[in-house]
Formats: sequence, structure tokens, C-alpha cells
Amino acid sequence: MNFDIRKFTAKITCEGSACDALARTELSGNRLDLYISATKDKPLFIELNWSFKADSEQLVLGDAWERSYGNLEFLPLAENNRYMPWYFIATDKKESFCFGVKTGAKSFVSFRYDTTGITALVDCRNGGNGVHLNGRNLHLATFVYEKYDSGDVFGCLKDYCRKLCDNPILPKERVYGGNNWYYAYGKSSYKQIISDTLLQAELAKGIENKPFEVVDDCWQKYSCCGPWYPSRKFRDMSKLAAEIKNAGVRPGIWVRLLRNKDKAIRKDMRILRGGKRYYIDPTHPDVQKYIRADIERIRGWGYELIKHDFTTADLFGDYGKDLDGTITKIDGWHFYDKTKTNAEIVLDLYRLIKEAAGDMLIIGCNTVSHLSAGLVHIYRTGDDTSGREWERTKKMGVNTLAFRLAQNEVFYMCDADCVGILKKNIPWEKNKQWLHLLSYSNTPLFISCNNTINSEQREDISRAYRTFNENHTIRPLDIFESKTPSQWEIDGEKVIYSW
Repeated sequence: MNFDIRKFTAKITCEGSACDALARTELSGNRLDLYISATKDKPLFIELNWSFKADSEQLVLGDAWERSYGNLEFLPLAENNRYMPWYFIATDKKESFCFGVKTGAKSFVSFRYDTTGITALVDCRNGGNGVHLNGRNLHLATFVYEKYDSGDVFGCLKDYCRKLCDNPILPKERVYGGNNWYYAYGKSSYKQIISDTLLQAELAKGIENKPFEVVDDCWQKYSCCGPWYPSRKFRDMSKLAAEIKNAGVRPGIWVRLLRNKDKAIRKDMRILRGGKRYYIDPTHPDVQKYIRADIERIRGWGYELIKHDFTTADLFGDYGKDLDGTITKIDGWHFYDKTKTNAEIVLDLYRLIKEAAGDMLIIGCNTVSHLSAGLVHIYRTGDDTSGREWERTKKMGVNTLAFRLAQNEVFYMCDADCVGILKKNIPWEKNKQWLHLLSYSNTPLFISCNNTINSEQREDISRAYRTFNENHTIRPLDIFESKTPSQWEIDGEKVIYSW
């Protein structure tokens, strides 16, 4: 192909007519750095276009703004009419090329690739309005292009992802254990968590690396909402953490930091986008102090892992599956601080969480994927699996594991989500396969079940935990033929699953 990263056109869109906004680029080999400056103008978007004739026989895979939703797949170039967030890989199965932006960008970047060339849409807004740069010269993104003379598409993508991320943070040990969401669905108690903890201790008996018990949405007063203090069913979260540790298990906890019914914080511009859903604005100094205090309190209770959820939807009003090209489709609103781009605001929030969390492990769920790299240890790469519906586990779990596995141990540890076990819902012969695949995947392994599981399930889970704590090699094989690959190469052997 005759793609040349140096040959492009650029167009800036601002609120109203533009007068002083200026885009600037710096080229270095196969990298292009994009900057923007403005004093009076309020930039919205920059569009970069590379025009060339592309091979219509290529197959193309893109990424996702946050979690994926069972929708990742290779599509023929002729059918590829989608925007692809962050990066994409195109291949004819003999040669491949990748194009995207490095992690930690200060803008949201997506790509269109068709037979006429490549368009990059750079979203540099504040909320749904233009950003007030006030004379700043802002580095928006570093574009990276790489060509591979290889048909090993998974290997090419893994190598390319390494070029996009300079500073991943990874857990010192494998992360696994229990999460109570997919069997309890918000209905639990202090007593039940202790029972779940004892089950995890039994299942992981003899393994030096201790499992976790993650207390998901259920422990606070309001469902899926703060303030982050225990309900009557849980009473003393510090005591609960201590009991979990005494059982030889590590305590973890779930929060949704940006949705909060605390009247003390719901004043002036601290409510985001108005309304009665209680989304608090993390650019307000009082909100920042409040969030920091929440996390430091939870850390003080003795929890060793914090899973923070919903920041993409709570910040921008939509989930990734409902967006096309830009990070929010709601116009005419802004954050309290109008001087930063949406991406800068996300990065500031995740840095605040990381700093307040100290030595706690961090799981990001519904967080912005490319902006989570280097700021979370573990990233939930797909939407929720299920303890109730096998088709949902297959769609959300298998799809995200296969098509985002190249990011594992490169951006962060990729969590394809739980094995949810309810007594009468999903046949064990199906769930057992998902458990088996995860145990060899080198990605986090969480089980969601209570102590009513039978002896066969206990043996299978214990075996999976031991397998998980060993090193393996793995890759999906039938990625061009299926959205939920059933053929995998594990430790050099071909394994076929009957999904």
C-alpha cells in the first residue's frame, strides 16, 4: 500500500467561526505528534485525512472507547463503515498494518478506514462544548503507524500495543478469587460475604498466592450509588476486611465514585449535566477532595483492591456501544472547569484515584480504556457476563477475551469478567469451558458463586485456580471466522471449545 503518514490534510472545527485556532504537527519516522493552540477560539474537533487507494480485500479490526459489548470482529474493508476508537489493524493475512494513538492521549481519537483512505477524528471538546484553551499549546495525541510483513495477526497486534504504551502498571502477583455480583446481584450481607470468603479459602487451599473476595455493589446504603458508607446489613466495613484477611483471603471492594446522593456535595456546579441522577463533577475542587476522602477512607478500612465503575457513562452520558466516533453525543454542556479537554479531565480523575488508593490494586470498569493504561492495574475489557444467561457470557466474555487479549500485560491486565454460577441457570458443561479458558489465559480469574456449588464444581474451580497460578501461552485461532472464537492455541496445543 502507498500510505505515507506525512501526507495528510487537517481541518479544525470550533464553536462559531474560527479565527486563531492552530493545529501543529511534528513528524519523527512513523510517528506524528499533534498539537493545538487557541486564545479566543473554542476548538471542538480536528479531522486529519490521508487519501490513498486501499486494498478492498483487507480485513479490519478496531478497538473500543471503554468496554466492548460483544461487537469486536474483523470486517472486510468494503463493509467497514464504522468509527474505530484508538487504533485499528488491517490485514490480508499475509501482511498487516496498524494505525492508532498512544495511550494517555489528551483527546479522544477514532478512525475511519475505507477504500479511499484513513480519516482520524480528534475530539478535543470540554463536555459537549468547545474547550477554552486560553492560549495553551496542548499536545493532543501521538499517532503511531507500523507495518508488518507477517501473517501472525495476533502477534503483530501484541507488538503494536507495546509501542502504544510506555508505562503500564501491573499486579505483582496473579489476581483471582471471588466476586459476589453474578450470583447475588446486589442482595447480600456481612454474613454472606464471610461465607463466600471461607469458600474462596477452601477453593484456593495450598496455593501460596492468596485469592481475593471482592464485595461488589451491595454494601452501601443506596443501590449503585453513594455516599460510600455501609448499610445496616454490613455495619462495619473495617471489621469485614479484617475477617476476610483472617481467613487467608484478600479483601476487595466496588464503588461508583461519580454518582452520589450526599446532599453535602450536591451544590452549584457540582452536579454534572443537571437533572436528578446525582452525577458529580470531578473538575470541581470540592468534589476532588470528596472523592479523595472516599478512597482514603476505604483504604483505611483495610481493603487491598478497589474496583471503580461507571466513569465513562457518568461523565459523558452514554455507554461505548451507543457512541460512534465521539465520546459524547450530548451537545451544549460543559464541566465546571472549561479549560481542559474531556480526555484531560478523565486522566486527572484517574490520577487522583490512583494517588489516593496508595498501594491498593485498582480495577477499572466502564473506564476509558486507552486513558486507563498506566493508571489501573486491571481493566474490565468487556461488558458484564452473566450468572443467568450463557449467551451473554459467550457474547461478552469470549468476544472481549479473544479480540483484546493483545492488550493483556501490555496496557494493564485484561479482565474478561467472571464465571457466574447459579444453581439452575447455566449448564456446568458450558460454564466449565469458560472457566477452563480463563484459567489458561494469563488474565484475571474471578468466580461468582456461593457455597451451594456441588463437589464437581469445587474440584473444577480448585483445579482452575492451580492452573491459573502457572504460566501459559495462549492465542485465539479462528478470529476471522467467528466473533466468539472456539479454537485456541494453548501451550502449543490446539484446543476446541463447544460454546
